[in-house]
Amino acid sequence: MLKRKIYGKLLEWKATKKQECLLVNGARQIGKTFIIDAFGRENYSHYVYINLFKNPELKEIFEGSLEPNEIYKRLQINVKDVVLKEKETLIFIDEIQVCPKARTALKFLAIDDKYDVIASGSLLGIHYNQTKNEEEIEKQISIPVGYEREIEMYSLDFEEFLWANGISEQQIAMLREYFDKQEPIPAETNKKYEQLLREYLVVGGMPEVVNTFVETTNFNTVFETQKKILQAYLDDIQHYAKNTDKPKIKLCYESIPKQLAKEYTKFQYKTIEKKGSAKKYENAIAWLEDAGLVKTVRNVSLPEMPLKAYEQYENFKVYVTDIGMATSLFGEETQIALLKNELKGYAKGGIYENLIFDILHKRNIPLNYYKRGDNTQEIEFIFEKNSSVIPIEVKSKRGETTSLNEFIMRFNPPVGYKLVEGNIGIQSSKLTLPHYMVLFI
Repeated sequence: MLKRKIYGKLLEWKATKKQECLLVNGARQIGKTFIIDAFGRENYSHYVYINLFKNPELKEIFEGSLEPNEIYKRLQINVKDVVLKEKETLIFIDEIQVCPKARTALKFLAIDDKYDVIASGSLLGIHYNQTKNEEEIEKQISIPVGYEREIEMYSLDFEEFLWANGISEQQIAMLREYFDKQEPIPAETNKKYEQLLREYLVVGGMPEVVNTFVETTNFNTVFETQKKILQAYLDDIQHYAKNTDKPKIKLCYESIPKQLAKEYTKFQYKTIEKKGSAKKYENAIAWLEDAGLVKTVRNVSLPEMPLKAYEQYENFKVYVTDIGMATSLFGEETQIALLKNELKGYAKGGIYENLIFDILHKRNIPLNYYKRGDNTQEIEFIFEKNSSVIPIEVKSKRGETTSLNEFIMRFNPPVGYKLVEGNIGIQSSKLTLPHYMVLFI
C-alpha cells in the first residue's frame, strides 16, 4: 500500500473530533476511497461502506426523515451484514456528491455521535451547482456548517513519491540537513535526487500511475495509464458539464500546454482561440477548478501582506494540480525529453513552474506571483511566511536572476529563493537551491 500523509490526518480526526463528521474532497482517482477504506478496516471493529455512485439504490437510506435512528434503520435494511456498535463503528459514505440529502444528513449524524462518519466526494461544487437558481440549491442541500471537518486531498506529493520509490523518511531528514546548514550537497546525492525529480515530473502522483511505475519501471505503461486517466477526465466533462460549456471546458484544458509554453505563462484567452475572452471562457476555468484538475494563481499589484488584498482577478496563471497529468498533456515525446533532460525552450520553463506549483500546493501553501504591468521582470511565486512575503524564482536550468535581484533590492525580504538545476549556494539574502529542495522551503 502506498504510504499517504492523509492517513495521519484521519487518525488525528478520530482522536480529536467532537460531534463532527469528516468530508474528504478532491479530484477523481487520487486515492480517496482506497485510503479511507484501509483506515476504516484497520481502526474500527465494525466498518460500513456505502458507495452512492456505484449503488445508486442506496440513496434511499437518506430519503425521508433524516433523524439518525431512521437513517440507521434504513442502512441496516439496505446494506447486508451491517453491525453498528456505538463508538466502535465507522460509516464511510463514498461519492456523496451524487446525493445532496446525504450531505445534509451529516449534521444530524454528527450531533448524534454514536458512530464515526466519513464522507468523500469529487466534483462537489459542480454537482451542487447544476441547479438553475439558489432556491433550488437550498432545496437540494444544506451544508452542515460546524458539524463537518473538510480535508482537501491531492494525488501523491513529491515526498510521498520518494517513499514509494524506496527513499526513507530518515534519508529525507538527512537531505534536509544540507538545506538547514546551507551547505552544498555531495555531487552523487544531488544527481540522484535530480533524477528522481525528473521521474516525478513525468510520472506525477496519481496512485495508479505511481503503482504502475514502481511495479514495472516501464514508462510506456506509465504513459498508457495516464492516457486512461486523462480520458476519464474528458469523459467527466462530457457527463457532468452543461451542454453549452462542454466544448469550452475541453478547449481550456487542452490549451494548458500552449499556456505554459509561452515566455510569460499568464493565462490568455486568445491562446484558446483568436477571439477568446473572459466572458466566454471564465466559467470553463471555474469548472476545471471545481473538478480539482487545475488551480489558478493570481498576480498581485503589490507584494506586501496581506497578499489577498492586492490580488488582480483578471491576471492569473493556470497550473495542473498533478504534474504527471500536466506533462502527459504535452505528449510522450516531451515526457521522454524531460526524463533525459533534453527539453529546451520556454515549454521547459513552464513545465518546471507547474512542478514547483505542484509541490508547494500539495503542502497547502497559498501562492501568488508578481509582475508589474509591461515590465519584463517576473517572480514566479510569492507566499506569506512569518509575517513576510517570500519570493521564489524558478529556473529550468541555470541562469541569471535579474527579477529576483531587483525584488530583493526593492522589498528586502528575509530570504529569496532561486530554484535551479544545480547545487546550494548563498549570496546575501538570496539562497540558490536545486529544484527538489523546494520540499523544505
